[in-house]
Amino acid sequence: MSGVTSLELTDPRWGDFVAAHPEATPFHHPGWATLLAGCYGFRAFALATSDASGAIRSGLPVVEVRHLGSTPKWVSLPYTDYCPPLVLASGDEEQLAAGLRRASGVAGVRQVEVRAPLPGTAASGRPAVRHLLPLDPDPAHVYAGFHRSQVQRSIRRAEREGLTVRSATLPQDLAGTFYRLHLQTRRRQGVPVQPRRFFRLLWEQAVSTGLGSVVLVEAAGVPVAGAVFLAWNSTVIYKFGASDPGAWRLRPNHLLFWHAIRTACERGYRWFDFGRTDADQQGLRNFKRSWGAVEQPLVYGTLGGSRGRGAAANGMAGRVLGPAIRHGPLLLCRLAGESLYRYTA
Repeated sequence: MSGVTSLELTDPRWGDFVAAHPEATPFHHPGWATLLAGCYGFRAFALATSDASGAIRSGLPVVEVRHLGSTPKWVSLPYTDYCPPLVLASGDEEQLAAGLRRASGVAGVRQVEVRAPLPGTAASGRPAVRHLLPLDPDPAHVYAGFHRSQVQRSIRRAEREGLTVRSATLPQDLAGTFYRLHLQTRRRQGVPVQPRRFFRLLWEQAVSTGLGSVVLVEAAGVPVAGAVFLAWNSTVIYKFGASDPGAWRLRPNHLLFWHAIRTACERGYRWFDFGRTDADQQGLRNFKRSWGAVEQPLVYGTLGGSRGRGAAANGMAGRVLGPAIRHGPLLLCRLAGESLYRYTA
C-alpha cells in the first residue's frame, strides 16, 4: 500500500470512493468541506491511501486552517460534529494514521485534528455525545418509540395549536428568516453567530444541490422555529436549530423534528443524527434520548501539537464575551461572528 496522497475534492476518485462507502455521511460529501473552506478562506482537499492499482483504500476530507502568525493545522473537519475516516478494512485505519503523521511532518503542519477516534492519536476536545436514531420506511414504527408524554404528547399539542411546517424554497428562507431566528438564539446562548455569508453559501452549495434542507415552523404565519438538516447517503443530520422562546409552550421544536424524521423515513434514509451535545448539557441530552435515539460518546483525536493553551484561551474568551453578547444588542453577536468565527476552526 502506498503512503497518503492529497486529492482535490473534485477528483472523481475521491467522489466515487465516498459515494460508495456505506458509512459516509453528509460531512464526508465534498460539498461540505468545500463550503467551509470557501466561507472562511481555507483550503480543502482529501487525504487518502491507495493500493498498488491506485484504488483508494482509506481517506478523509481535510481543511487546512491558517491564521496569521501561526503554522497551519489540518482539521477533518472544522465546524463538524463527527467525521470518522473512511476505510475498507480494519488494517487500513492504522495505515492512514501512520501516513497522516508522515505527510503532516513533511508539509510542516503543526497538528492534525480528526473529529473521531484514530489509532495513535491523543483524545482531545470537551466531553461530548451524539444521538443516533434508526429509521424505518414506516414512520409510524419510529413514532411508536418516542416517549409518550415528553414527545408524542408535545407533537399533538403543536398540531392542536395550529402550528404549520414548511420546507424552505427560497434563499431568503435561510439567509433571512432562519438567520434572524438563529441570531436571536445565539445571542441568548451568549455565543457569536456564524457570518451571514455562510448561510448564503449553505443555500447555494448544499440546500439547492440537494445536500440539505431547511424546515420552518410558523404560528399564525409568524416563524417561531427553524432548523437546517444535511442529508446524503443513508443519513440525515440535524446541524442548526433556532426558535423563539415565547412560542416554546406551543411545542414548535417537537413538530419540527417529527416532520424531519417522518420525511427522512419516507425518503428511505436509515439514520437520523441529532448532532453533538456537550456532556454537561443534561437537559438537551434527555430531550434527544426521549426520541428513542441512542447516545454514543464523541471522541476526537489529535496528532502532534498541544491543545491545552488554545482550549484555555477559548474558554477565557467565552467567559468574557458570553455575558457581553447575551446582554448586548444583536449587532454585537453578529459582528463578533463576522470577525472572530473563523478563528474557532
